[in-house]
Amino acid sequence: MTAYATLTAAQLQQEYDVVTAAFQAAKAKNLKLDMSRGKPGKAQLDLVSDILTVLSTPDDCVADGMDVRNYGELAGVPACRALFAEILGCKPSEVFAGGNASLNLMYDVISKAFTHGLLHSQRPWCKEDVVKFLCPSPGYDRHFKVAESFGMELITIPMTEEGPDMDAVEEAVKDPAVKGIWCVPKYSNPQGITYSDAVIDRLAALKPAAPDFTIMWDNAYCIHEFDGDFVPFRDILTVCREAGNPDMVYEFASTSKVTLPGAGVAVFATSEANMAYMQKLLTVQVISYDKVNQLRHVRYLKDKAHTLELMKKHAAIMKPKFDAVVDMLDREIAPLGIGSWCRPKGGYFVSYDAMPGTAKRALALCKEAGVVMTGAGATYPYGKDPQDSNIRIAPSLPPVAELEAAMEVFCICVRMAALEKLMGK
Repeated sequence: MTAYATLTAAQLQQEYDVVTAAFQAAKAKNLKLDMSRGKPGKAQLDLVSDILTVLSTPDDCVADGMDVRNYGELAGVPACRALFAEILGCKPSEVFAGGNASLNLMYDVISKAFTHGLLHSQRPWCKEDVVKFLCPSPGYDRHFKVAESFGMELITIPMTEEGPDMDAVEEAVKDPAVKGIWCVPKYSNPQGITYSDAVIDRLAALKPAAPDFTIMWDNAYCIHEFDGDFVPFRDILTVCREAGNPDMVYEFASTSKVTLPGAGVAVFATSEANMAYMQKLLTVQVISYDKVNQLRHVRYLKDKAHTLELMKKHAAIMKPKFDAVVDMLDREIAPLGIGSWCRPKGGYFVSYDAMPGTAKRALALCKEAGVVMTGAGATYPYGKDPQDSNIRIAPSLPPVAELEAAMEVFCICVRMAALEKLMGK
């Protein structure tokens, strides 16, 4: 295999003919493979489905003198708050346990900011002329969609190997219209980057012009190693408090990829002052979330150590899938010089950077051949990748055999798109 950039026009045409024939053969297989989102696979769901039988009698539903089947306890079952506090490294009083989706809690924080303002807001955000939000990119499309749905102006912040470009962040927050930043600090979506201590320190020490500037700290993959042991991670609440910004962060986490995504537990963690303020707003909205499910998770997960043992079992299922993706790219794409990719040790994605100007075409070809992936541009604000390059690969859902078949198609399609670009087609 030879780097495409070194091929003559005749050699490019010859290679294109070979790849086109391979593409037609792939289409003839009538594949229907889905790699569009980071869903746990069936083996992972089967692994944890015994959680459904943890509570089986009325007595099982009593904890801390509370019958969790009834109303009350807005902030969640105390034992559940304590479990997440141990996992995140903060205090139980800083944890609010909600329903099954952390995205819902993120949306609620942003929504409350617009309707009522946050603790240090001068006015509700809906009264501001302009609201801007920082979006480290490539990043999580659903974060960007939440901000966009409220009419915010999204500002792209480049990602580095250590996290967001902090020079760009520190310059951007001088604008009082900039109200916050989205962060996936450990095994970021999609690149698998873990923020460095230096980046975390600079984020916590920010001096934004907006008094209600908020770090939306989506710690979705805080215990999601699949290659190697658990990597401890600093508690952002403590770091912000020590930097003199105790109320500047809302942290989010969930069991969506620990137990059952459709029936997990999500939390936010924040300062006690923020907690008191947010509970006053939430008490109008909800009497309590699903405390039965919260207790089910406490009884099933027990504590951090037991939860990490469960995550090792998830890792044994996940690692072969990620190896299949990276091994295929190393073998089929690396010698051609037409792309680059991350090699994450945790999280749920592989970030692939195709030859600029070819991502949309490559994914259109994948779809034509029966392989559905996250849309090109999704990892950037407004769905617009300025380089038309980044592609998010989600290996978790398909079995390894289907994943290998999908990656064969993917490699054919990125080769075909690159050849068309080089040939001026």
